Amino acid sequence: MTRLNKIIDIYKKYLIPENLQMHMLRVTASAILILDNWKGEKIDRDSLMRILLLHDMGNIAKITADQVDDQKFQIFRQDYIQKYGEDDHKITEIIAKEEGLTEEEIKIMNNKIFMNNDNTVASTSYKTKIAAYCDQRVAPNGILGLKERLEEGKIRYKDKPGTSMNNSKTNEMISCALEIEKQIMKYCSLKPDEINDNSISVYLEELRNY
Repeated sequence: MTRLNKIIDIYKKYLIPENLQMHMLRVTASAILILDNWKGEKIDRDSLMRILLLHDMGNIAKITADQVDDQKFQIFRQDYIQKYGEDDHKITEIIAKEEGLTEEEIKIMNNKIFMNNDNTVASTSYKTKIAAYCDQRVAPNGILGLKERLEEGKIRYKDKPGTSMNNSKTNEMISCALEIEKQIMKYCSLKPDEINDNSISVYLEELRNY
């Protein structure tokens, strides 16, 4: 991300709503907290931050008018959809490339998704594991325990069959998520419940100026 000085400038450039900004900031802050208490293999902190600060930019394609009452944003959103389609993952990848992420970073961004948890749990990349874990800990309104967060997702998407939280692989992916948590905690001096909204708060202002 060399074109702009601050991640907040990038969020403004793409008209990212506050709640989506907060999700990406919380996920990134959770990862920093883990790295500050990490005893495992060396992980590139800045690279992981870049990945997570941009990991859901494509969600602008999923935000409807009733969720964000901002005509300027809706026009911007429609322009992006017309140009790139409605696939939020594709849009995230396009924006990530525009903002300077490397091919390796984009690969990790794509691999860390919930529906790839079976491959993530088998992977040797703790950078991917931490990225996946932190994303899956953060609910719309803040950080939850992993199982609580994923069960909340199942309830939220119970009327949307075929989504990642409502399909034949969901329970398997939840089991993999819990195993990923165990793998990470083996090399982290924190306990899972020590990763919470209070403990990450110190990192949020730092990230806004990143």
